Amino acid sequence: QVQLVESGGGLVQPGGSLRLSCAASGFTLDYYAISWFRQAPGKEREGVSCISSSGGSTNYADSVKGRFTISRDNAKNTVYLEMNSLTPEDTAVYYCNANWRGIRDFWGQGTQVTVSS
Repeated sequence: QVQLVESGGGLVQPGGSLRLSCAASGFTLDYYAISWFRQAPGKEREGVSCISSSGGSTNYADSVKGRFTISRDNAKNTVYLEMNSLTPEDTAVYYCNANWRGIRDFWGQGTQVTVSS
C-alpha cells in the first residue's frame, strides 16, 4: 500500500534535460523531507538533492548545482527533479527517499537515466 514510484527516466543526449517524478501512494508526503539519490554501476550511492517538507529549504550536491532543481507539489503528493545540461556522468539509477524526522523512510524502486550520444 505504501509506495514511492519514480518515473521520467530514459535515454537522453549530453546537454539534454529530463524531469524525474517521485509520486507517493498510501501516505502523504506533506511531512516528509525528500531526497534524490543516484547510483551508477560500480560506484557508491550518491546524494543528489534534498528538499524540506515545506519546500522552503533545498540543497544540492556540488556536481549538480546550477543544473538540477528539486521541487515539490504536496497537493499532487509528488516531488520533481528537473535535470538540465546532462552529462554522461549523470548516468545512474535515480532513487527518491521520503524521510520523516529520521524515524520513518521509504524508498522508490528507481528510474534509469542514461546520458549518451
